[in-house]
Amino acid sequence: MLRLVTYGVRARLSKAAALLLLAAPAQADQVHLLALGDSLTQGYGLIESEGFVPQMRAWLAERGHDVRLVNGGVSGDTTAGGLSRVEWSLTPEIEGMIVALGGNDLLRGLPPEVARENLSGILEVAEAQDVEVLLVGMSAPGNYGADYKAAFDAIYPDLAERYGTLYHPDFLGGLLEDGETPADATDLMQPDGIHPSAEGVARIVATMGPAVEELIARIEE
Repeated sequence: MLRLVTYGVRARLSKAAALLLLAAPAQADQVHLLALGDSLTQGYGLIESEGFVPQMRAWLAERGHDVRLVNGGVSGDTTAGGLSRVEWSLTPEIEGMIVALGGNDLLRGLPPEVARENLSGILEVAEAQDVEVLLVGMSAPGNYGADYKAAFDAIYPDLAERYGTLYHPDFLGGLLEDGETPADATDLMQPDGIHPSAEGVARIVATMGPAVEELIARIEE
């Protein structure tokens, strides 16, 4: 008799557990993102946990996002380098991509039209693979002249509109007030004056984070 009663209780509990599982909301799948960039993305000069990708992962996790963010930053990479590796970097599980390239094109004074063509090629690969994109702009310094700056700065909003991507105006925008350059934010930069410190990266992440959340929202639609 005791065995029969115990069995009956277990059966009722099993049915109740099954009903609870059916009623529970489905868990969201993990979102897979790639950050395609240069040393700013890679985390040059910082310990691993202080770099852009780990800090962005932590920022997103604090807001309840289950995200795998792959560090596709290569120090010294130009837009041409990004184009050469984007296809094999977009492994099958990648659903969205942060594109943050152009800083080394600027350091080398490469023609804006070349950077535009390379970035366009990257976005075409993403489009062909049905990968959502957040395009992150770079602001040219004034030492190459007003025409160069205007031509380079226009690349990012133009391509974002053309390809229907999300757009964040400036990777270093979280550090700078209007008209400032990295030289004006020395307390947030490493000694080279080019790469942000850990605190600087934290500000960049806080500024860019909402745009990455928009990218996640597009993927989850």
